[in-house]
Amino acid sequence: MNHNEDRKKCIVLGVTGGIAVYKAADLCSKLAQRNYEVVTVMTQNACKLISERIFFTLSRNPVITDLFSVQDWKPEHIALAERADLLLVAPCTANFIGKYAHGIADDALTTTAMAHRKPVLLAPAMNTWMWQSPAVQENCEILRKRGVFFAGPVSGALACGTSGEGRMCETAEILREVERILGKEQPRQ
Repeated sequence: MNHNEDRKKCIVLGVTGGIAVYKAADLCSKLAQRNYEVVTVMTQNACKLISERIFFTLSRNPVITDLFSVQDWKPEHIALAERADLLLVAPCTANFIGKYAHGIADDALTTTAMAHRKPVLLAPAMNTWMWQSPAVQENCEILRKRGVFFAGPVSGALACGTSGEGRMCETAEILREVERILGKEQPRQ
């Protein structure tokens, strides 16, 4: 049997600094339960909203928060990009979308994204006006033309106290997209 057939599919879960970060913890847990290897890469803003220890516990893998704290000789973002079967960014902020669309690589997540050559799935989460802004929509169009997949956003109550499109979609919807992209059917739970 081919060694690659024995290997768990590896998902890099990029966590950015949106208030929907609490949904990322549930997503990390559900991915691990479905036998994916989950490696979380958090932005500094995400670390201000939720503890990296949560993702370490749920994934059973070290969490990457900094480009310069890696002990190995090989740059972690390159090694991780080579190993990952999917890059999933959830929640995905307007900031990450803009950086990714325009090739800005200034932290562990954006550098990993730039080096990643397999499928990418973004789950946007932001205020309605931010989501609808021409800049964000143009950046999303750039990424769609490059083959990036999107899950959501959906309409609903937002953290800013309003309601509208911009809410991160639910974990179940993101999981369906992950399985569709990776071609891995999972039993219903």
